[in-house]
Amino acid sequence: MQPETANISVDDSVLVEQCRQGDSEATERLIVKYQNRIYNAVLKICANTDDAAELTQDTFVKIIENIDKFESRSSFYTWAFRIAVNLTLNYCQREAKLRFRSLDAEEDDHAKQVLKRYLTDDASPDPAAVAQNKELCETVVKALGKLDDEQRAVVVLRDIEGMNYSQIAEVLEIELGTVKSRLSRARGELREIMEAILR
Repeated sequence: MQPETANISVDDSVLVEQCRQGDSEATERLIVKYQNRIYNAVLKICANTDDAAELTQDTFVKIIENIDKFESRSSFYTWAFRIAVNLTLNYCQREAKLRFRSLDAEEDDHAKQVLKRYLTDDASPDPAAVAQNKELCETVVKALGKLDDEQRAVVVLRDIEGMNYSQIAEVLEIELGTVKSRLSRARGELREIMEAILR
């Protein structure tokens, strides 16, 4: 059973300061606060649950090891995501783990039909309702896996994690204009990939 204090919302800067002083409970609270979000973002980039779990763990090890270097010029949230995304992109490039099975497999036919109906229906439901459609989500995740690492990262951070352009620029350590152009190219390529799935 967790202590009662775990339910109290504490500002990240306070938790970071407590971590720097060796407070293991504060460290645990930061991990609990961000582990699922970081894991989900990493999973969308590397597309492998085991790798995502290991990379998430590596992210928190690196955060703990470098907590004294965090200068508070950015939020802890963006600093943590920068570490996670950098580790993940480096891992994917180094290991060439981004090989996805063919989208033309027979088991994907049903998902293709669902997606085709959605894209051709002018009265399609709002995006929140569509997100609940598992088959469509699986198809989108497969299409996302076809993007290169940098494009996938920017789409995941913007469209899945909900970061604004400034936060993405901070996390990826790129210019704001680069974020916008990379996102535009990624969405265009994603659209082409989705159209190819429907053929």
